[in-house]
Amino acid sequence: MLNARVRAPELPQDFPWLNTDTPLSLKQLKGRVIILDFWTYCCINCLHILPDLKYLEQKYKDSLTIIGVHSAKFDNEKETENIRQAILRYDIEHPILVDKGFEVWQQYAVRAWPTLVVIDPKSYVISSLAGEGHCHVLDELIQQLIHQHRQQGTINFQELNYSLEKQRQPLITPLAFPSKVLAVKERLFIADSGHHRLIISNLEGEIIHLIGTGKSGLIDGNFQEAQFFTPQGMAFDEENEILYVADTDNHVLRRVDLMHQVVETIAGTGKQSRNVHPHSGCGQQTALSSPWDLQKLGNTLLIAMAGSHQIWQMELESSIIRTYAGIGAEACIDGALSESAFAQPSGITTDGKELYIADSEVSSIRGVTLVEPQQVRTVCGSGDLFGFDDVDGQGDDVRLQHCLGVEYAQNYLWVADTYNHKIKRVDPHTGDCQTVLGSSAGLQDGKAKNSRFCEPSGLSIINSHLYIADTNNHAIRHVNLDTLSVTTLKFPGLCAPDVCIPN
Repeated sequence: MLNARVRAPELPQDFPWLNTDTPLSLKQLKGRVIILDFWTYCCINCLHILPDLKYLEQKYKDSLTIIGVHSAKFDNEKETENIRQAILRYDIEHPILVDKGFEVWQQYAVRAWPTLVVIDPKSYVISSLAGEGHCHVLDELIQQLIHQHRQQGTINFQELNYSLEKQRQPLITPLAFPSKVLAVKERLFIADSGHHRLIISNLEGEIIHLIGTGKSGLIDGNFQEAQFFTPQGMAFDEENEILYVADTDNHVLRRVDLMHQVVETIAGTGKQSRNVHPHSGCGQQTALSSPWDLQKLGNTLLIAMAGSHQIWQMELESSIIRTYAGIGAEACIDGALSESAFAQPSGITTDGKELYIADSEVSSIRGVTLVEPQQVRTVCGSGDLFGFDDVDGQGDDVRLQHCLGVEYAQNYLWVADTYNHKIKRVDPHTGDCQTVLGSSAGLQDGKAKNSRFCEPSGLSIINSHLYIADTNNHAIRHVNLDTLSVTTLKFPGLCAPDVCIPN
């Protein structure tokens, strides 16, 4: 809370605005409570507070205005079109100001993502809260402000409506922001994240199963009634025909029994954990924080737990789940498992001897040895939260930009260098990293670097075939690794949930 009364600096009118037809000013919003949400769309902590903001804006729709101030961390996040896609992906319904050059950030003396600045109906800044977990505090503060300014006659009760990006660009594509893909024998498992469902097809794109209603929720049951909320990474138990799913925004793990066509929750409570200290517990009694990707190793499930910046493991026989590596700090620290640190790990794979992690916020590939003495190392990348770029090379000379996917195959690591819109190949022993596919953002089939992707997030390789979840293109791409030719996979008869029902 702030002690001195500080007049809120006016918002720029000549910067790009999204989710509104016209720029908003504090002058025109006088009489309303305003929350400025300083965010950047890569940041898991920023994503965690979106449900809180949605709750508040619905509860106080006649007196509260929330404005997202997008102050980009990564170069790729500075592009207005990419911010628009993030708004669609995360179903953001309040106006967004694109804060070019951190101008608004500096005017409001912001120091961290996310930061919430509260402005009273007389246009004074009265509070600034950094980090997550402030919903209750904000709720009470808004109630106090409404009561105070109602007595003073300085509040203007009026419900405002905005022209939203999702009204101009509805998600009616067959796939919506697919985040991960898993190829197993003759099947593809696709996390159709923007449609909150799973898709199973054959390798030619013929639909075998649709799992989930297409509405966000947490409901177990058969394939037609189950609900997910932004499902992402998957792992498959071929012997028992079981698919494990990181149901990211529900903060749970799901078990999909393909033989009986039933979905059940096996870990997580449905509420986000804020405990980053290493701990353990029974699966369904232990809260999780944004599980992002999975790797099955024997009867153990390894989990890239992006929300707590850790690697977790679940013993499938006992259902015990625990922190495996990482102290919970957002950083890049190598060494013993109990001393290591990660930064929003978002992809996980293994060669059987070592885990490999796409550590997105430090734009690095990390390794975790599976045999004693277990150690964490940085395979390539700077290991710095702001050490990103697009530079091939070796070891710590390599520069990636918010890598989200990694797959081990053919003695190499294949990396979805997401914000560089490229697929790169890394030698896990030498740390040598080279661009193999992609050039700049776009959707273009072709060979090697003549192909184009847009924020690819997930990879899976079977034999000489690479499948890519090309997230912002709403597509699954296929690569023949013998020729490095890229094609876009078609799914005949597949529709968005609200558009039609496939035959």
